[in-house]
Amino acid sequence: MVSMIYKQMTLKLTLLSREMALNKLSLSVNITRPLLSFSSPSLHYRSPLVRAFCLLSLGFTNLSPYFPSTTVYVQSQPFIPSPRLRYTIQSSAKGIHSSGMENNPNTVPSIVVYVTVPNKEAGKKLAESIIKEKLAACVNRVPGIESTYWWEDKIEIDSEELLIIKTRESLLGALTDHVKKNHEYQVPEVIALPIVGGNDQYLEWLKNNTRD
Repeated sequence: MVSMIYKQMTLKLTLLSREMALNKLSLSVNITRPLLSFSSPSLHYRSPLVRAFCLLSLGFTNLSPYFPSTTVYVQSQPFIPSPRLRYTIQSSAKGIHSSGMENNPNTVPSIVVYVTVPNKEAGKKLAESIIKEKLAACVNRVPGIESTYWWEDKIEIDSEELLIIKTRESLLGALTDHVKKNHEYQVPEVIALPIVGGNDQYLEWLKNNTRD
């Protein structure tokens, strides 16, 4: 096999020498869909040294000693980004949406307030009075909690109900006064936590269903 290739290469070099002397054979190399686009006329190789390089390169794939005209096509493959690259592109284009309060002019700074009550009846009564006064847009009642706490230098354990109140931050003072006035405890629990974001439509609803 090596001897055959050597003979073929020798024959090709002989033909090349004749072609260089007679300048009769012209080899055109056409490149379609290149990875890089060139408009230079040097794509049509006329130099004998360049033709010699092309003939030697083609010798391993075309063993025929006669090739008056040879055309080489270099096909570029379509660019397919990796999943990670696609994700990066999409993330850059879309960005990351935040439902923070500052992003929606139709909302106001809002809070969640925790209030404990001794029983179901007290919780229902207090929740209804808060909603009636529009001091909150919603009050959730969570039954069946058990609280362990210090009171008058003793550890107390009581069954209670928890009220989760959603309202405007600006109404915290009025809500606290209302709870203290209508609560059975001497020192009722009123703890407020800020709402930093969420469903924009819900936060707009909260604004529209509380007093200014």
